[in-house]
Amino acid sequence: MPLKRKDLLGLYIISGAEIKEILDTSEAMKEIFTRSVKKIPTLRGKTIVNLFFEPSTRTKSSFDLAAKRLSADVMSISKSTSSVMKGETLLDTAKTLEVMGADVVVIRHSIPGAAEFLANNIRASVLNAGDGAHAHPTQALLDLYTIREKKGKIKGLKVLIIGDIAHSRVARSNIWGLLKMGAEVRVAGPATLLPLEIEKMGVKRYTDLDKALEGIDVINILRIQLERQARGLFPSINEYRHFYGINQERINNDDILVMHPGPMNRGVEIESAVADGNSSVITEQVTNGVAVRMALLYLLVGRNNEDEKIV
Repeated sequence: MPLKRKDLLGLYIISGAEIKEILDTSEAMKEIFTRSVKKIPTLRGKTIVNLFFEPSTRTKSSFDLAAKRLSADVMSISKSTSSVMKGETLLDTAKTLEVMGADVVVIRHSIPGAAEFLANNIRASVLNAGDGAHAHPTQALLDLYTIREKKGKIKGLKVLIIGDIAHSRVARSNIWGLLKMGAEVRVAGPATLLPLEIEKMGVKRYTDLDKALEGIDVINILRIQLERQARGLFPSINEYRHFYGINQERINNDDILVMHPGPMNRGVEIESAVADGNSSVITEQVTNGVAVRMALLYLLVGRNNEDEKIV
């Protein structure tokens, strides 16, 4: 089934076939990185607006670069430089951008559902770059792409997601995507960081890290999001590191793919020896993020351009 939708709001509403199409298109986009001129005219004449109401380094710069490599015009707006600081609503801001000719609005917002609200109220395509603890579909897609690139498949793999599952939009999006692509998904962490009834999503739940690690193919390590916790949810950083920190003693198999969406708390959820080790693909995740976001922009608004061909 080809990707025929106006927006990308989350992996919970798209099919495995659509995810496969995005990953296949990302592969074609990544080939452009090997060229001497890393740019194609696919989105010439299109305008992409990056509307980021939360801090971001990787995602925002990745969308910037993806749009520019497709020859789009790009505007980037943050909360501190927008009229939101003067009391303007999110919808009024987006409608202003729309009448200025925006074809795609990429939005990151602290409120779950902000992307869907925009999608329902403007004609431009909306790409969810993270809404609260709800969804972060492009991060999950780049994780899926990296797993398929390194392992040659996703179906049948055992993938462990460890850390602050309760506050993680990355975890939810990975779970939706991995399950649709046929992986077995495990989650691990302190009980206070695992949502109640998380098993109903189709995952296996562990509070014992050593048991969770048995037989896994991929480990995706999440950052402890202290800024999203209203109160401390584990006794101390030292205790978390002892029971749930990933070090070389725990990852002693080079076949296990080590991932982290960043930014990392080195020495807390991951030791530097693992982050920089042979099994780590953390920097490749960042590279692949550009290819995946190029693919999404192309599939949402570039496919019908007269310059639509990738090659």
